[in-house]
Formats: sequence, C-alpha cells, structure tokens
Amino acid sequence: MNTRALDERRQKAASKWDELQNNRVPLIYIGAASCGLAAGAAEVQEVVENYLKKNGIEGRIIQVGCIGPCYLEPLMDVQMPGKPRISYSNVRPSDVPLIMESFFEKNEVAESRLAGHFGDAEFDGVPRFFDMPMLKPQVRIVLRNCGIIDPDDLDHCLARDGYLGLEKCLSMSWTEVLEIIKRSGLRGRGGAGFPTWKKWLTCRETPSDQRYLICNADEGDPGAFMNRSLIEGDPHAVLEGMLIAAYTIGASQGYIYIRAEYPLAIKRLKKAIVQMRGVGLLGQDILGSEFSFDIRIKEGAGAFVCGEETALIASIEGKRGMPRTRPPFPAVSGLHGKPTIINNVETLGTLPHILRNGAEWYAGSGTETSKGTKTFSLVGKVRRTGLIEVPLGMTLREVVFDIGGGTLKPFKAVQTGGPSGGCLSEEFLDTPIDYEHLAEAGSIMGSGGLIVVDSDTCIVDTAKYFLGFTQKESCGKCVPCRVGTRHMVKLLEKICDGRGELADLEKLEKLGRTIKNGSLCGLGATAPNPALTSLKYFRSEFISHIKDKRCPAIVCKSLVNYRVVAGKCTGCQRCVSVCPTGAITGPRSEPHNLDRSKCIKCRSCYEICRFDAIAGDAIIIES
Repeated sequence: MNTRALDERRQKAASKWDELQNNRVPLIYIGAASCGLAAGAAEVQEVVENYLKKNGIEGRIIQVGCIGPCYLEPLMDVQMPGKPRISYSNVRPSDVPLIMESFFEKNEVAESRLAGHFGDAEFDGVPRFFDMPMLKPQVRIVLRNCGIIDPDDLDHCLARDGYLGLEKCLSMSWTEVLEIIKRSGLRGRGGAGFPTWKKWLTCRETPSDQRYLICNADEGDPGAFMNRSLIEGDPHAVLEGMLIAAYTIGASQGYIYIRAEYPLAIKRLKKAIVQMRGVGLLGQDILGSEFSFDIRIKEGAGAFVCGEETALIASIEGKRGMPRTRPPFPAVSGLHGKPTIINNVETLGTLPHILRNGAEWYAGSGTETSKGTKTFSLVGKVRRTGLIEVPLGMTLREVVFDIGGGTLKPFKAVQTGGPSGGCLSEEFLDTPIDYEHLAEAGSIMGSGGLIVVDSDTCIVDTAKYFLGFTQKESCGKCVPCRVGTRHMVKLLEKICDGRGELADLEKLEKLGRTIKNGSLCGLGATAPNPALTSLKYFRSEFISHIKDKRCPAIVCKSLVNYRVVAGKCTGCQRCVSVCPTGAITGPRSEPHNLDRSKCIKCRSCYEICRFDAIAGDAIIIES
C-alpha cells in the first residue's frame, strides 16, 4: 500500500466513523480495559448481549479502552440512533435491564447510574461527560482516543487521523523530523526526562550497519498503569510512534519489551501488528518509500530492574536482566552492540500528534523547560482514582484536590515517581509538576505514578514498603544496592516494631546517600528516595515511633491494640462481618466486644466502621 491508497482507506474509514456517530442501530459501548474487566465489565456485557438477543433488538456492542476515571468502572454507554452517547458508571449486571428498558421501551434516558453524555451541546438536562470535575481540567493529547475508539479496529484509528503523522514524516528528511521533535521540547516520559531529540541524534550519527528501536513497556511501579492503559486503548498510536522514531534514527528492526502480566495489552498489540502488515505499514518499503521496518514483541518475566535500559537489552539478548556500566550508552552501543534507542510507551504515543499538529502546537502546553502533557495514574486515598493527562506545570494541589477530589480524611502526603520517587508533604502541594521542581523537592516525575496518602497512613510503614519493594527487585550486581537497601529495610522494620533508636535515623540517611552515589544503575540510585524524603519532611513521625513507641496513624502492628468504644458502637455488625478471626462478637444493635487474644491487627474493623467505634491504643511498649 502506498500513501495514496492509505489516504483512500482513511477516507472510507472516516465515512464509516461518521455513520457510526450518526448510527442507524443502537450502540452500546463497554469499557473493556483491564480496570473495567476487573470491575465486572465482562459480566455487564453478557447481560447486554442477552437483553438484545431476548428482545430481538438489532444493536452493536463496541469494546473500548480506559477513558480515565477508573473509580467509575464498569462504564457502559448507550447511543440511540440520532442521539448522543450517554454514559453510565459503576454499572452492575442487575442495573443493565433497567437502563436498557428506559431506552428501548420507555424511550427516555435512564437516570440511575447516569454519568453524562458525549455531545458538545446541552442534551435533555444530562451533563457533559467531559465536564466532570475529574476530566474538565485535563488536556488529552496522547489519551485522545482512549475510551472513544475500538482499539481492535484499524479503521477507527484511521478515521481519527491515525498514521497521518507517519505520512508527514515520510515526506521529510530525517533531519527535518528531528528538528520538529527538538522544537516541540519533548522529553522522555519514562522518568529521566532526557530530551528525545538529543538521544536520537546520538544514535543516528553513530556509524553502524544496523540500528534498533525498543519500546519500553516494562511498567513495573506499584500503582502505575499509564502505559498499559494507552496500549489497551490505542495501540496504533504507540506503533505509529515507533515507525516515526525508527525512520528518524535509521532503524530497521524494533522490539516492544512488555510485561507478561499485561495479557490484554499484548493481545491488542499483536492484533494491531497483524493489521499493520495487512496494509503495508510494516515490512519492506513502507507506504512506497525506501523505509523498511519490522516489530517483534518480547515478553518480560516481571523483573522490575528490566525497566533499566541496559538490563532490558540484556533480557532481549537472552541474558539475565542485569544493568551494565555506562558509557557506552545504548544510543552508541546497545542491542547486539549496535546503536539502540529505547523510548517509553508514552513518548512514542506522543510522536504522531506532534508530527500531525506541529511542534509549536505541542509546545503550547507545559512550561518553559517541560513542554507538553503527562499522563499519571492517580491512586491511593484520593476520592477519584484513575488515569489522567495534564499539562506539565499543573500543581500537585490541582491534581490531588481539583481532579482527584481530595481525600476523605486529612491529606498527609503524595508519593511521586513510584518506588523510586519521594514522599512530599502538604507544604509541597503548590509545587508545579515538572522535572525540575520535583527534583528540587527531592522526588522525581518517574513514569507517572501518583500515590496519595492521608492521616490513616503511616509514613514510616510506607517508606518501608517502597524500599522493601526495590530491595527485592534489586538484581544484586552491585554491593551498594544489594546490601545497602537490605540494611535500610531492616532499620525501618526495627523502627516500625518499636525497637528503633534515634541513632538509626542518622544511619538511614548515611546509608541512603551511599547507595545513591555508589549504585550501578537508576534502581539503586533512586531506591533510598522514599525513605530520605520521608525522613526529611516527616521526621516527627519517625521520632514518635522511636521515643514515644507510638504510631500516630495507628498502623504498625507492634505499636497498637484495637478496642471497641462502647459509647459509639451501634451494633451494626459491619466489623463482625469483616473480622477474619472472629475476634469481634456481640448481638445486633448492642455494643460489641473485641477479644485481643484473637485479634491479628488486620485493621479491617477500623477501616469499615462508620461511627469511629474502633479505636487504637497506640502506646503499648514501655520506653
């Protein structure tokens, strides 16, 4: 297929898309990304299918990716002929018949579970979906298709200008494309924030008979799902970005290194690659040009360290995933000793939009040094969890409170950058989210994880969790990371158990600095961040554990005993239903009893009680 043939295919796809929007048959959209499926989307779809079949209704079910607000999953949208798409949230299988009956039997919009409509104008008193507080402040560039199109349908992608960026790319020289990326200000979205064009130029100017491009989809941060969601919702955007990058650096072979724990993303990538080959977007002389490129998928086994470039390369080569000393950097000597560029999923997914709309358009968002937008997974104790995309420079306060809706209990901190990032206190809420400001605060942007914690979260325990994660994921090659992180974890365990000493705080800081300065790769260099930032901004909480033998958040098991407050207990039995050991007993409507000899301090009763009738006696160890 040449450019002309692709344009003809795109025009036909656009006509089909317009027909879909002005549908002649009812359309039912199901949010079928991993978040939706985990919440029960498959069961919802089954009830929809049975309803249509039972009532002899000609309708079409379209599975879409994650549109963002995961806290509203499962999401189901209904679009009747000539009407806008109406969205329903937190839909249970039992809700489906009532929603369907309203549309098909009563000819009216069902009000139960109503989330909004997708039209531009007012519609029958129904609010616009994208006017929701979580969505309105966002700027959707890389996520523009997620939740809108069928990710398995190439025509849906083409109808919304898919591969138009590639066409423009192939009409220019590689230097012209590089200049566009340079003017756009795009920086690597994997965490380091290195200017994309600089890395590409190094690779292109390194003499070689072969160059490689690798898409790093080894997303391993706890609570992070940005890359997975983009692939599940719009795989062709990432693949088109790979073609643009490969053309610019002169690569003929590409790899997608993706976690095997992402089966749906892998499935959609494989289908998209088959579709690309079917229309001549992969292989020899793509779109009639002299550019040839192919893509292979390499499934990773879940090693967090393989997110590091050189460890990832070793894994693709069939070796143990361990980092090597740099330089030489992969752009000079990477896969099989050849110049290699490794770009993050989001970096690649952004490229088609830049080529299609121009460098100045993209640089219009963001700050002077951090251009464009960034996707984040907003999770934790925040009211509205999900996938978001915001201009760089937006403050943490705007993200946590305006987009996320704040916390149910008093805000305590936000962890940015995942296990390699830092724990930032309330004083940093007005910090702009960009590479420089987060680094100044002692944290990092990372790939985009944002974990919000409230007053019910123990900062010491949180630091122990993140450091424990990186310690377990250490490849063990270098001593500072292998040994140092283990000692830091043991010190944090000691403090959480009420056995800590004030001298341990100095040991933690000294160990942290040593590990950061002496580790071979980025995993070790950033592993101490959660502990060091927690110590810096929440030192009083560490001291409370050490001097008072008290956990202010009532979390650390060695420092707390739970009890029922008789004057507040209504006997609702919610705590009885969740207690795994039968430690809580008592008849309904009467104050309950808690047997401490049976209590395993799982905290379930404390978290489920609506009347503050479960209290924690925090001081249980004599100084």
